[in-house]
Amino acid sequence: MKNGKPVVILLVEDDPAHAEIVRRNLETFRVANRMHHVSDGQAALDYLFRQDAFADPADSPTPDLILLDLRLPKVDGMEVLRRIKADDKDALQNNLTISLL
Repeated sequence: MKNGKPVVILLVEDDPAHAEIVRRNLETFRVANRMHHVSDGQAALDYLFRQDAFADPADSPTPDLILLDLRLPKVDGMEVLRRIKADDKDALQNNLTISLL
């Protein structure tokens, strides 16, 4: 929890079995969170920069933590990291924890 609120987690994982393992482990260890799952790098970028299906901030809150697979379809994890770093909005760069899977 962060300031009494659940942590917003963005899970970027293309393998549904791996995504389920992560979800179950967080649930087992009672990590209070709100998880959003996308299955490719382009969807992760759309979520982070609120484009297309993720344009509504209510449906795509800024994550506190990104669990990012490096080998992804469409856009790989390293490119997702580059685009986050290149973004001129400090919100993503300064208040975000990223863990590579």
